[in-house]
Order: sequence, then C-alpha cells, then structure tokens
Amino acid sequence: MAKRGYHHGNLREALVAACLKLIEEKGPTGFTLSEAAREAGVTPAAVYRHFEGREDLIAEAAKQGYEIFADLMEHAYEKGAPSALASFEAVGRAYLAFARRFPGHYVAMFESGISFQRNPDLNAVATRALGVLERAAADLAANIPADRRPPPQMFAAHIWAMSHGVVELFARGSPGTRSPFPPEDLLETGIGVYLRGLGLLPPDQ
Repeated sequence: MAKRGYHHGNLREALVAACLKLIEEKGPTGFTLSEAAREAGVTPAAVYRHFEGREDLIAEAAKQGYEIFADLMEHAYEKGAPSALASFEAVGRAYLAFARRFPGHYVAMFESGISFQRNPDLNAVATRALGVLERAAADLAANIPADRRPPPQMFAAHIWAMSHGVVELFARGSPGTRSPFPPEDLLETGIGVYLRGLGLLPPDQ
C-alpha cells in the first residue's frame, strides 16, 4: 500500500480523514489506531509522530469540526440579522444542517466522550462555536421582561438539547426512529413551542 502521507506531506490530515471515515462507519470507539493508520496508508508507528493515541486523533477531528461548525453558526447568525428571531432560527437550522453534512465531525464533537476541555485549542474553538448560540439566545431574550428572562446559557442549553435530540432521533437515519415529519419541521415547531412559552411568539404563529 502506498504511504500517501509521506509522499504528499499530509500525513496528519490523511489520518484525520481516515478517522472521520471510520467514525462514520464504526462509531468513535469501533476502530483502532492501527485501522486508522491502515486507512491512511501508513504504518501504525507513523501515527505517533502526530498523535499520542486514538483519543488524541479524535480530538483533532473534533477541533476541525468545531471550526467548521463555528463558521457555519456565525454565518447563519449574521445572515438572520437584523431580526433577533430570524438569527436565532437560522442558528437552529445551521445546527441541523451541520450534523447532516458532517456526520463524522459531529460524532467526534458530541458523541465520542472527548471533552472539549481536553486541550486549549479545542476548548477555544468549541467555546467560540457554542458562544454563537448563547449570543443569539441573549439577543432574543432581551425582548422578555427582566423578571421572567431566563439566563442566556439556560436558554441556549434548552435549544441545544432540542436540536441534538432531533439530530439523534430523526436526522441520522437510525433504525426504528423514523418520524412522519421532516427533522427540519420537528425542530422548527419544537422551537416555536418553546418560544411561545416564553412569550416571544404570538399563539397563532
């Protein structure tokens, strides 16, 4: 097998690509570092030039995922302006779109057991990405009277939990989890129910 990493000088990225492919096929705990090396076309020993082990490799995949995720979330947030509601809804849709388009990254980020506090670079980019959702929540919550206003972190966590649930149950094609409604509709109506409960949408919207 050709050692692609050596020939093209992209061993690190080849290993991350192999990791993402194996995550999609087998899950984050379903493959070994040797399998990732074989998928990348290098010897297992070569992996240790760049990564301490499998978790370190998955953490790099997660970091790259958060970078993409942060860019998408920020773009969605800015695209929705000047309406705080439009920005908030756009961020929710971007979350679902990311999970569908980048399933390997999504699993590495949220389902691998890798803490985003594992290293400073991962923590920084994860904080930036999730901060977009908190910022959108804070903007929208500003329309709620102060005595009834939830903390932005709580507001964002509720929407994050709802978005993640829709992704897990209905957007990934898991066996036995089909819904008669598109995931986008489930998320939109769920957010609508939540926002109406906070008085941010009229009853008939």
